[in-house]
Amino acid sequence: MTRADQPLPDARPDNWVDRHAPVQWRPYLRLARIERPIGSWLLLLPCWWSSALASGAFGLYPDVWHLMLFIVGTVAMRGAGTTYNDIVDRDLDAQVARSRHRPLPAGQVSAKQALLFLIGLCLLGLCVLLQFNRPTIILGFSSLIIVAAYPFMKRIMPIPQLVLGLAFAWGGLVGWSAIAGSVDTPAILTYAAAILWTIGYDTIYALQDIEDDAIVGIKSSARLFGARVRQGIAACYAAAAVLVFGALISAGAGLAAYVGLALFAAHLAWQVKSLDPANGDLALTLFKSNRDAGLLLFAGIAADAILRAG
Repeated sequence: MTRADQPLPDARPDNWVDRHAPVQWRPYLRLARIERPIGSWLLLLPCWWSSALASGAFGLYPDVWHLMLFIVGTVAMRGAGTTYNDIVDRDLDAQVARSRHRPLPAGQVSAKQALLFLIGLCLLGLCVLLQFNRPTIILGFSSLIIVAAYPFMKRIMPIPQLVLGLAFAWGGLVGWSAIAGSVDTPAILTYAAAILWTIGYDTIYALQDIEDDAIVGIKSSARLFGARVRQGIAACYAAAAVLVFGALISAGAGLAAYVGLALFAAHLAWQVKSLDPANGDLALTLFKSNRDAGLLLFAGIAADAILRAG
């Protein structure tokens, strides 16, 4: 198997990119993490939460068109973000076992080729963003400052996951704004909840790299929490659940939304209970399971919106 054909360590070995995509496309699809869709899910879910929450608050059915646009937009912008991150981090990635076979450190694409790919993804994201109202367009552009700053934070901040959370949770504002044309208390609380959720799940993810990160000087919440990593993740998850509870109250949500929250919180508690900080494979599995946790919450909020609009 050539390096261009070799699946990355945290991708499923049977993923469609490595099995079916043309070989010349694979480095670009890997730059965008298409073979690892969990990142797109985690970026998408706060958009869906707040969109469904806003729909319920205004007595509307969930806006399926918005939900579909968010899918396209998050795939494009997550791909742009990971490509940008790989351009910035290509020297560091070469020193970390899990990332040294990424397209840039492996020499499968040049920095110039990656930059052109990044521009193309940004243009696709712009086309999606322009489908929304003016406040949402402004919000979308505002997030670029945080996205641009994130790759550098792991060099200077003890908890760079906070900046990642500020970026990945942005959909908590955007989804609501796309319906309401404003950013109101439920959106702010949803955004804050998604930030803490992101810190929690990305701390689990960072457990895979904790030894290499210490060697090359990359900072992370997993390193910061140290022996108390389980307690740190539990605190982030508990605070996220409390903030979602506040968002539901402020949006006047009904019973179905609270059932979704209860299932979400139970899933997060299961993750904390199951965690073994020394088991990198388990950490990856638990990290990926956050898609299911987020979908449980969305299902409850969306069901509540449908019941209230009916």
